[in-house]
Amino acid sequence: MRQAKSGDVVRVHYSGRLKDGTEFDSSNGREPLEFQVGGGQIIPGLERHVEGMAVGEKSTVTIPADDAYGQRDERQIQKVPRSALPEDLDVSPGTRLTATTREGQEIPLTVVDANDVEITVDGNHPLAGQDLIFDVELVEIVASEPGTTFGT
Repeated sequence: MRQAKSGDVVRVHYSGRLKDGTEFDSSNGREPLEFQVGGGQIIPGLERHVEGMAVGEKSTVTIPADDAYGQRDERQIQKVPRSALPEDLDVSPGTRLTATTREGQEIPLTVVDANDVEITVDGNHPLAGQDLIFDVELVEIVASEPGTTFGT
C-alpha cells in the first residue's frame, strides 16, 4: 500500500486533545483536513508523523510543544494603554484581537486582563507550551495530477 511522502497532498481525519483529555480540535463532522506533506501548512510534529503512513492507517501520536506551537514566551505578554484602542472595542478577557506591525504583518493577540487604564494581551498561541495528542487517520493521498487519487 502506498505511503504518504513529502510533496504528496493528503487528507486526514484527526482529533487533538491535551494531556488532561480536553479536546481542542477535531475534523469530526467535517471534511478531512487536506495539506501538502512537507509544505509547512500544519504543525511540524504532526506533519512528520503523517509522512510514511499508509492510506487507511490510524495512529495516535503525542507531539511535544517544541514540535507543535512552541514554548510559551513571556515576552509576548504586553500591556497596552486603553486610550490607544477604540472606545467601543470589546477588551474583556478571552477576546481575540489582531495587531498589525509597521511592516503590515498581522499578529493574533488574546486579551488576558483589562481595566480602565490598560489592557494586557498575550501574543502566544493558545496551545503554546503544551504537548498535544492526536488521533490520526490517513484517508487518502491525492496525486499531483488533477483527478487522480489513491485510497478511498
